[in-house]
Amino acid sequence: MAYKEEWGNKRYCSLNNFLRNKFGEKVFKISIDGGFTCPNRDGKVSTGGCIFCSARGSGDYAGNRLMSITDQFNNIKEVMQKKWKNGKYIAYFQAYTNTYAPVDELRRKYEEAINMEGVVGIAIATRPDCLSADVVELLKEINSKVYTWVELGLQTSNEATAKIINRGYDLPTFEEAVKNLRDSGVDVVVHTIFGLPGESKEDMLETVRYLSRTDIQGIKFHLLHLMKDTKLVKLYEEGKLQFLSKDEYVETISKAICMLPDNIVIHRLTGDAPRQLLIGPMWSLKKWEVLNAIDDYMEENDIYQGLDFHTNMFK
Repeated sequence: MAYKEEWGNKRYCSLNNFLRNKFGEKVFKISIDGGFTCPNRDGKVSTGGCIFCSARGSGDYAGNRLMSITDQFNNIKEVMQKKWKNGKYIAYFQAYTNTYAPVDELRRKYEEAINMEGVVGIAIATRPDCLSADVVELLKEINSKVYTWVELGLQTSNEATAKIINRGYDLPTFEEAVKNLRDSGVDVVVHTIFGLPGESKEDMLETVRYLSRTDIQGIKFHLLHLMKDTKLVKLYEEGKLQFLSKDEYVETISKAICMLPDNIVIHRLTGDAPRQLLIGPMWSLKKWEVLNAIDDYMEENDIYQGLDFHTNMFK
């Protein structure tokens, strides 16, 4: 077997196994809405947000922003404990841009989260253009108390696609943010989306090739979900967006995994969209079927994370 024993029964480094190995037990994420907004919505960068983003700022499964951090955490924890009695927790600031506020406000909310019973880490989703020096210094401080990672929504390395989706920043901004976080000892997790308008499979894999050469510690793969009341609907109605099939997605994700170095943690292999908002692709609602299909594809083809990393480096 050419893949790592600590990956358990997977052919890649899953977040579940990584956290279990790091903390010695099951670790759950509790998704929090910190009450922030986004510079891509309030006019500082743009308005309307990225064209795929839901009204809740990709925090459709996060807590209720009208509640305190503590109450959100406890409510979600109570639900989780009905299914899993024991474990530790990652406080996950998921919705909108979670470094887009004065540092004192950020510190207060982060501290409230990491002081909850059972919390061993914090995950903070944000934008590369919202990581000023004082914010990075705060993240370094938080990281000295609990394990901290920052999630950056790159989505694609293709600058033309980035303009289509209204991302609102360029690759040099992303690269500077990664460098500043890593110089401060904070881990970086990057979001990618497969199936963006106009992108070929090679475009998707080129994003992974780019990230495989970057100092990141984790990656999230998402399938593009078309949701109601997003700007992406207009492109779909104009015939400028084609959904990936399940087989196409499984094959492309499996190839992408092989391109990554074996020390990058794979936090997600597909995303979730609320059933009541989803226009397509509808096969994505059967998440476990997709995950199992990826496992089966990799086993049937005897492939694993890192297999193509060194050849990929020179392309």
